[in-house]
Amino acid sequence: MFLKKRLSVEKTDSKNLKSFESKYREKIKEEFDNYKGKESPESSIQSRQYQEFKKQWMPKNFTLYEKACSFSENLLKIEPDPREAAKIKEAIETCHMNATPAGVKSFSFVGPLMLIIAVTVLSFIPMLLDPLADPASAMFFVIFAVVLGLILVVPLSKLPEFLAASWRMKASNQMVLAVFYIVTYMRHTSNLENAIDFAAEHLPPPLSLDLKKIMWDVETQKYSGVKESLDAYLEGWKKDNMEFVEAVHLIESSLYENSESRRLNSLEKSLTLILDETYEKMLHYAHNLQGPLTMLNMLGIVLPILGLVILPLVVSFMEQVKWYHLMVMYNVALPVGVYYLSRMVLSTRPTGYGDTDISENNPELKKHKNILLNFGGKEFQLHPIFIASFLFGMLFFIGISPLIMHLVVPEFDMAVDQEYNVRVLASPTKCDNAVPPAPMKFYLLGYKCDKNGDLLGPFGVGAAILSLFIPLSFGIGLGIYYKLRSENVMKIRDESKKLENEFAGALFQLGNRIGDGLPVEIAFSKVADVMSGTVSGKFFELVSVNITKLGMNVEEAIFDPKRGAIVYYPSSLIESSMKVLVESSKKGPLVASQALINVSEYIKQIHRVDERLKDLMADTISSLQSQISFLTPAISGIVIGITSMITGIIGNLSDNMKRLSQGIGGEAGSSAGLGFSPDFFGIGIPTFYFQFIVGVYVVQIIYIMTVLVNGIRNGSDSLAERYMLGKNLMNSTIMYFFIALVVMLIFNMVAGLVMGNVGVTAGT
Repeated sequence: MFLKKRLSVEKTDSKNLKSFESKYREKIKEEFDNYKGKESPESSIQSRQYQEFKKQWMPKNFTLYEKACSFSENLLKIEPDPREAAKIKEAIETCHMNATPAGVKSFSFVGPLMLIIAVTVLSFIPMLLDPLADPASAMFFVIFAVVLGLILVVPLSKLPEFLAASWRMKASNQMVLAVFYIVTYMRHTSNLENAIDFAAEHLPPPLSLDLKKIMWDVETQKYSGVKESLDAYLEGWKKDNMEFVEAVHLIESSLYENSESRRLNSLEKSLTLILDETYEKMLHYAHNLQGPLTMLNMLGIVLPILGLVILPLVVSFMEQVKWYHLMVMYNVALPVGVYYLSRMVLSTRPTGYGDTDISENNPELKKHKNILLNFGGKEFQLHPIFIASFLFGMLFFIGISPLIMHLVVPEFDMAVDQEYNVRVLASPTKCDNAVPPAPMKFYLLGYKCDKNGDLLGPFGVGAAILSLFIPLSFGIGLGIYYKLRSENVMKIRDESKKLENEFAGALFQLGNRIGDGLPVEIAFSKVADVMSGTVSGKFFELVSVNITKLGMNVEEAIFDPKRGAIVYYPSSLIESSMKVLVESSKKGPLVASQALINVSEYIKQIHRVDERLKDLMADTISSLQSQISFLTPAISGIVIGITSMITGIIGNLSDNMKRLSQGIGGEAGSSAGLGFSPDFFGIGIPTFYFQFIVGVYVVQIIYIMTVLVNGIRNGSDSLAERYMLGKNLMNSTIMYFFIALVVMLIFNMVAGLVMGNVGVTAGT
């Protein structure tokens, strides 16, 4: 009886156990099926976050290029060979572009073809409107477009590789900080996935986009784990940045160390390794930089500008050469060549680290890129483009006023005669065989007739002086735009930089106070009292005031979006250090103290290497800066003055010989006995157009060289680049304006005295 009862109980328990097991099997199966059929909320959010992040931060030129490739592929699909396709595909993946190798190859042919067609159509439009137009000019532009199109086929087919190299340069500029953020986080929390998220949060693009992609590939199950995804990403850097690969492998190895001391030693070794390798590669880069920069300086600046001295003489004897031929050479071909050489110099720049545009990462600071106006207690924003456009339009109008005057009142001109009296003249409106009037010292417009009977000009000194306002309009317009877009943000970043420079010592003190047993809230107040009067003291005082008077906790006192201390000192380095404090303080004061002390040591190491790198580049940068700020505008201004004098002398000699040939002061044809033709010297190119070409070339060279200097010094720091462009474009263009003006006036006065005597002699 007892045995039967016991067997019955066991059967019941077994049945209940099977029912329980079956119930939870079904529950687990249901949840697992739901998981397989649908992404987890966190994964979905992070995947969408990556896509939005990519859409926001991908460069706009990539978007245009992607559309051009897609259009070309649909219009004329050209498949590259397998080896070339593999290179293009690797470059596309590096830049995260939505394009195909076939699209890239198609655009390399369709783009130049469309350029040739467009230039050909535009070149022959004047001939359709005016049957007497010179067909040689149209053929020149067509031939130039064909040659340029054929040359562009190769660069366009390699453009993804060029963009990938630029992407790698920008990304490698952030790799020291990436290692710093990962090491800083993993020192107190040994979790690689969270450390990569932490680094991606504080780094600017493009490296932050790469780190997000690493996590996204894990979430989409392309790779089974973070380490596998990270190792696949590092494969692309083995050729270009081996020190970053080695540093990350050391970080990964810290996960497998069985003692805390060895784990921390592996992390510290990774940061030391990338800092030492960075300095060593920068040392070689600085030594190898002199040759390319000397070639760039000679081929792109010195020789073209000095060559301008003899061009007036060449043009005087070769009337087939027109001013627009020089414009194509000096304002299109040469700047493109100099820019290409400068990008080649920057493409070899090794790993470094530079600042970023803090307004791009902090939406609250974007308003400082505009002009802020206060009326009636309300703040209004004015975009700098309006002021820059107004200044450009006003100065450009003054520059082209000689052309407008001749167009509106063709017969009007003014001049200064031999006795320095101002006279109003009747400018020629058509060319005939009339005897040239008595020469004047200076003309305002000075239109002349060439040997073909065409009216050309303006040759006057007044028109040449007014033409100086054309390059001034470009320099001032662009300069004021870049200056206003960057000046306010630059001031805020400079304050943050001051804080960063002394933040290592402040963190060390804060870490010691916390290590002594003081609560974090009180430690901020104590350090603020000790460092009173410094930028770090003000930062810690803000935190302390938020805690004591506003009742915030430590995290809110630092990171509150309206009153947090980090709002007034936007810096990724400071923000990451404070986040380390907040996270590590959850594990106890000793952990927080040690974390801050180590972060302060890391910041000191980075600052030390940064100063050594600046010393390496000092000579090279100072040489380039002197070219931008003085030598280029000074040489160009002197050349324009000489050109103006030569053009004036040749023009006056031509007029005097024409007067002699037509019997002025004696019998007709008296110059024949001298063995000269009246048109021996030709008429040349007006200084008005010549100065316009050279002045715009000066602005272009200043722009390109400024970008080069910023790239060598700061890497891909767009904020510093805009600030330097604003300063250099304005200062250098104004210097060119005044030097060219003074030299032009002096040389033309000398030429006027000389030619006045020649004119008197010819008249007798």
